[in-house]
Amino acid sequence: MTHSQPVLSLTVHDIAFGGKGVARHDGKVLFVPFTIPGETVTARVVRQKKNFGEAELVGVAEESPDRVAPACPYFGSCGGCSYQHIAYPRQLAIKAAQVEQTLRRVGKLAHVPMRPIIPAPHPLGYRNRIRVHVANGVTGFFAHGGHHLVDVEQCALAAPVVNKALRDLRHAGVGEGDYSLRAKGGGPYFEQTNPEVTRELLALVEATARRGQALLADAYCGAGLFAKKLAAHFETVIGIEENVSAIEKAQRATAPHEHYLQGDVGAHLGEVLAAHDAARTTVLLDPPATGLDARVTDLLLANLPAEILYVSCNPGTLARDLAALSRSYDLAAVTPLDMFPQTAEIEVLAHLTLRDARSEKLSS
Repeated sequence: MTHSQPVLSLTVHDIAFGGKGVARHDGKVLFVPFTIPGETVTARVVRQKKNFGEAELVGVAEESPDRVAPACPYFGSCGGCSYQHIAYPRQLAIKAAQVEQTLRRVGKLAHVPMRPIIPAPHPLGYRNRIRVHVANGVTGFFAHGGHHLVDVEQCALAAPVVNKALRDLRHAGVGEGDYSLRAKGGGPYFEQTNPEVTRELLALVEATARRGQALLADAYCGAGLFAKKLAAHFETVIGIEENVSAIEKAQRATAPHEHYLQGDVGAHLGEVLAAHDAARTTVLLDPPATGLDARVTDLLLANLPAEILYVSCNPGTLARDLAALSRSYDLAAVTPLDMFPQTAEIEVLAHLTLRDARSEKLSS
């Protein structure tokens, strides 16, 4: 579609997961980026789908009191951020609401015990690493809604040392390609993209995990971030990870009761669970954005460990998996964490406990 499309006056009534405002025109949903619920905006439709349309923001006629000036001059053209125009407390409220709405709508969960969202101590300058692209003399990030690069001299989300690495890269005359720039430091937190919120997540997982359990089965364990943090609280810790280099890293320094298995989670988890007392087993899940493989869900429902801690970066697939697990598990708590401020991304910890079979019989 071209600029021959008419400019529409719209009222934004929600923010969809992904960061775009939701409005309606002639009974059809339109998604408009860089807006805030309650605003009246002008927009032009750029793509029509069967059930919805996508529009570009032309102007804001009535601003939300939560609208702020973006911290970054590239905001709106660079595709890295979605929420820099929104005051940080409102960003948090939007993300928490999105998590609850997604679990209710997608997971069909009637009871969603939400806990307050955990904010980032620093909503800007928090990233310990960024990935930039170099092509056709341009160094930067992909454009919002496009495939061309936006030339970026510094990133408002990156830590100062990472921005220095970006400046050095720009002046080094490197060839075309993708470059990972990261801060150097010690400790498990420092290797994460947002070390401060990672520390909050680890503390939350440690506080949530049931004491007195014999086994922690850490599925999708990566380099053992959670397993190593929780190892002191379990008699045996077994991490499972498909990535070879991550497992090698996890195995470099282990306690005597800490073990790691390299391979598919679905192939190993059943053996691990079958060999231990389910009543004294906690399973920690930190799958990719695609969520649990169906085989993993089936293994959990077949073996019924007493407790599941599910760390997710995708509320949609989390909702799907919680719906499946709800056959045998109660959802005890859902805690969002703002791992990536200014973006539409959100981290979630869901705590599940095995439903008492006796109470099921009494209620049936």
